[in-house]
Amino acid sequence: MAPQSSVGCAFALQLRAAITPFVFRRYLDYNVFDALRVLHRQIRDHASKRSAGHPERSKDVKLSRGGIREIEFTVQLLQVVRGGQFPELRTRPTLSALTRLSASGLMPAATAQGLSQAYVFLRQLEHRIQYLDDQQTHVLPTESGDLAWIASTMGFGDTGAFLSQLDTHRELVAQEFDALLGGAPAVCAPCQRGPQGDGGSAHAGTPDLEALLLRLDGALQTRVAHWRTQARVQALRDESRARLFTLVQRTARWAREGSVSQDACVRWVDWIEPLLRRESYLALLVERPGVHERVLRVLGAARWPARYLQQHPGVIDELASSAMLDERFNPVDFAAELERRMAALRSSGEDDDEALLNILRRAHHAEVFRTLARDVEGRLTVEEVADDLSALADAVLRTTTAWCWARLKTRHTEVPQLAIIAYGKLGGKELGYGSDLDIVFVYDDPDERAGELYGALVRKLINWLTVKTSEGDLYEIDTALRPNGNAGLLVTPMGAYANYQQQRGSNTAWTWEHQAMTRARCVLGSPAMQARFAAVREAVIASPRDIGGLHVEIAAMRAKVRAAHRDKDGLFDVKHSPGGMVDMEFAVQFLVLAHGANQPALRANAGNIALLQRAQDCGLLHAPVGTDAAQAYRSLRHLQHRARLNEEPTEVATHAVAQERSAGLALWEVVFGMTG
Repeated sequence: MAPQSSVGCAFALQLRAAITPFVFRRYLDYNVFDALRVLHRQIRDHASKRSAGHPERSKDVKLSRGGIREIEFTVQLLQVVRGGQFPELRTRPTLSALTRLSASGLMPAATAQGLSQAYVFLRQLEHRIQYLDDQQTHVLPTESGDLAWIASTMGFGDTGAFLSQLDTHRELVAQEFDALLGGAPAVCAPCQRGPQGDGGSAHAGTPDLEALLLRLDGALQTRVAHWRTQARVQALRDESRARLFTLVQRTARWAREGSVSQDACVRWVDWIEPLLRRESYLALLVERPGVHERVLRVLGAARWPARYLQQHPGVIDELASSAMLDERFNPVDFAAELERRMAALRSSGEDDDEALLNILRRAHHAEVFRTLARDVEGRLTVEEVADDLSALADAVLRTTTAWCWARLKTRHTEVPQLAIIAYGKLGGKELGYGSDLDIVFVYDDPDERAGELYGALVRKLINWLTVKTSEGDLYEIDTALRPNGNAGLLVTPMGAYANYQQQRGSNTAWTWEHQAMTRARCVLGSPAMQARFAAVREAVIASPRDIGGLHVEIAAMRAKVRAAHRDKDGLFDVKHSPGGMVDMEFAVQFLVLAHGANQPALRANAGNIALLQRAQDCGLLHAPVGTDAAQAYRSLRHLQHRARLNEEPTEVATHAVAQERSAGLALWEVVFGMTG
């Protein structure tokens, strides 16, 4: 409490900076569940003692089951646990918080509406109770006349209808409270009974670990046995050690039942061990068995998800809802949520660079993990995974650019006249997990300071995308495809970019740069700039060419790339070996550049699979060469995706992909007239 003039002073900001992470946990802290359970139990016990010998006091609309306090506890728990990651939840009024919880997807809309209606009803009832005798009380009166007056003033025709509505609201509140917070303490009773209990003792002496090992078998038992000398385990508090043993027991049970694999169990131990100092993760997994089980399935699917979870453990809370698996990435919702979070920070003066960097990273990591979870559960095809990861990168680039521009003090317009051109995997919407971004920056602004301004913007943008914070980083950025490569300007005027690509002047693009243009697209820019880029790309691809010279250049470039890769006997690299993905990509690029002038269907950035089919439909490839190559490319891409997920080489036995290899070689033979 202070004068308005003091709210923004340096001391107030320092105080808020110290308090905010204590109240709104930066990481998911499910230890709060037990703390609030204890507090709520104390309140209940106090209310029971007060009502002993006074049955009428059990009708306390604030402290009894389904009362005002349970609504407040439900809301405040979610605010404390998630407010660090969702700054828009940092609001004081309960009704406002319920609305924001629903908007953030942390509470179903119907639940938020029901709790809001119950809260309004109970608060209105509380006011009438206190008005009756002008006392600070929350106990429903027992006199029929008083009840009739309350019912009438709340709009009910009789007392029975009023009491029925009261019971309906309280039952809803109690059910939601019990679902979120009303369960048993996180440390189950068997964990506290010593070696004979289900989870081992709360005291971590060697006998208790030995007792736990007796209940395990196979690879999990071997891995957990290393805890005999593991300092992290020995240093755990009794309560946390009991939680850990409970989780191990649960994991072993699921392995015996066949719902998770032994590999998943071992990877789970490898994953949880470095996190033991952050005991909130133990509390989370004990509290949310569904999350625990889904984590095991993700870890068991491949090695890369396990490493990703190690780097970003906070994303596991995304597994709380099974409905998430049936959804797809929505760039509009993603951008809107980021704007809400940024606005919430701005309203409290906390929107410094570090805070915004971390907001971007948390949101990005959560979306990558959602896509990963859907992928390993078989809910998405390889193409859909690439589409969603590419759309996520587009959205991150757009939001980050807007935020960086807004923080440039020298900007001269609200909307930057900048375009970001994506090449490579991002340009072709084939982005994979951990892929870097091949992007080029161009601007179209007559201001005399434009080059300097957009240079500053792009440097800031690249820094925001690549710098590592406590939440990790976003993407590695490669700008080598800009005009003149690394020797050229970081950001290029649109006119100069167009001249370079369209062979106007003495400094023009090489053939390999035009090959890259076949997969280029504009991921950010005003409609006018997008139209200008589209015209440049169309002009490049539709330009008449010396097909013989193009044939020689692209074949020579492919030979140069192939020389840098050496095949192993009996193994086929799905990307680099003759007949592999690179051969097909070079063939597609040749077909597009050689025949784009006469075949408009080849000019679209439609992806290699679609373009191979279009080339066959145009008569440039005789059937079934295009169809077979398209199917082979899809199959090899799937193999590559799975190998990278499991962090394995992209080499397979040649006989295992004989059909795909033959299709790739046949395409190369038809297009270039040689098997290479």
